[in-house]
Amino acid sequence: MRIALAQLNYHIGHFEANTLKIVDTAIKAQKLGADLTVFAEMAISGYPPRDFLEFEDFINRCEAQLDRIAEACYDIPIILGAPIRNTTQKGKPLFNAAVYLFQGKKQYFRKGLLPDYDVFDEYRYFEPADRFECLNFKGRKIALTVCEDLWNVEDHPLYVKQPMEELILEKPELIINIAASPFDYHQAEKREKVLRKNVEKYQLPLLYVNHVGAQTELLFDGGSMAMDRNGRIISRLHFFEEDLRIVDLDNDDAHPVDDLPGKIERIHDALVMGIRNYFEKLNFTKAVLGLSGGLDSAVTMVLASRALGSKNVHAVLMPSQFSSDHSVQDALDLAKNLGSPYQTIPIKELYIGFEKELSESFQGKTFDVTEENIQARIRGVLLMALSNKFGYILLNTSNKSEAAVGYGTLYGDMNGGLSVLGDVYKTEVFELARFINRDREIIPENTINKPPSAELHPDQKDSDSLPEYELLDRILHAYIEQRMGPEAIAKLGFDPQIVARVLRLVNLNEYKRYQSPPILRVSPKAFGMGRRLPIVARYLS
Repeated sequence: MRIALAQLNYHIGHFEANTLKIVDTAIKAQKLGADLTVFAEMAISGYPPRDFLEFEDFINRCEAQLDRIAEACYDIPIILGAPIRNTTQKGKPLFNAAVYLFQGKKQYFRKGLLPDYDVFDEYRYFEPADRFECLNFKGRKIALTVCEDLWNVEDHPLYVKQPMEELILEKPELIINIAASPFDYHQAEKREKVLRKNVEKYQLPLLYVNHVGAQTELLFDGGSMAMDRNGRIISRLHFFEEDLRIVDLDNDDAHPVDDLPGKIERIHDALVMGIRNYFEKLNFTKAVLGLSGGLDSAVTMVLASRALGSKNVHAVLMPSQFSSDHSVQDALDLAKNLGSPYQTIPIKELYIGFEKELSESFQGKTFDVTEENIQARIRGVLLMALSNKFGYILLNTSNKSEAAVGYGTLYGDMNGGLSVLGDVYKTEVFELARFINRDREIIPENTINKPPSAELHPDQKDSDSLPEYELLDRILHAYIEQRMGPEAIAKLGFDPQIVARVLRLVNLNEYKRYQSPPILRVSPKAFGMGRRLPIVARYLS
């Protein structure tokens, strides 16, 4: 039996495009000799549609597209994911389901285990299935499961039926799992481990089909695969791009399977894909960003240039009286290295104008963070003006370390339509820069090697206000990703006073992050939809 794994990039709610892509791929797979073509979870609508699932019209359109696909692919057996109505009159109004289409008929296989952690909130919309049956296909029984049905079964309540424990009673010959498994830099290893655990437990080969592409901040890396009954990967589809692969289950000779890319390479590729898809799916083509001569804006500009093309990334240099000559030259050198358009708008006179108008109000007050923030906000106004006038999306260049401790200015350097590095710690930004420069110097070495600085007052360095990034990032990772408290973090060898100060800064600045642009998610715990904390809490603040 030859089964096609169709790993596609869907667009939430773009039913025409999703349907056309599914139909074209199914026809192509049939011509290549596939007996069955398998698409991902919620392929009809894209994932996650979130509160669109509460719209009757949205569900009607999903059903209409299923009918269109069933008609266009009448003689092509297809498995794909879709939301379907719950007609039992009990529980939530929808099921998350795998749908088998052939000769105009539909057969539904409902998802039993619904994730409700981190970025997932499926219990908000879907009813968990409590009955499971295998798909009979060409005389063979297939255990057809949907994503979480193979994941973390130990974490679900004991009263929830475990899909595979029910399906295995029918003695299937194969497991198929359709998924919408978002990327983080550990996910490929976790995914492989989970799938292999199921293969070893049930002694069955397994086919796995995932989404690829970006849906706002959620990134999907693909990595669809086939495992034989021994847990050996016999075929793996590409990461971060659409792919179609036919697996011959009667001839399971392995295709060459590349080693998993390293962490920084994965982050790089994920961010490039995330930028590209964000622009394409919003019908934008050009970006603008402030290029300071610092590391964060340099890395952001390279990633954007690789996603959109260098000519479509407009850099704006906005030096003040505090900007070093080195920083200005580094910014110019980077723009020239990339071949990107750039312009210089000095802000000294604008800043003097603000000083003059505020002089009476600020009489008797000394220079402090207020004047620093005015500079950042002047730059933010200029960038947003260019964005509005020319139809650019402004890329925010703040990193995760800065976002965590509030080292940024609301309505200034926190402006933007998309945050590229908001889930990348500063130490990882350095690693990204070195990865970018691995073959030749693209980012000027001085940008990488000089001490980080916002350059908002004379001789300013980030380390004047923050612990060194090597120390800061380790504390932040323990608190944010590992959810450790102050005592546990201090036991790792950190000064308790520094730990308390850092955690206090994180919690005090929750209000800023609520007003941040969408952040491309590359870690297991990103700021945004997967991390929900109250603004007015007093915990550790």
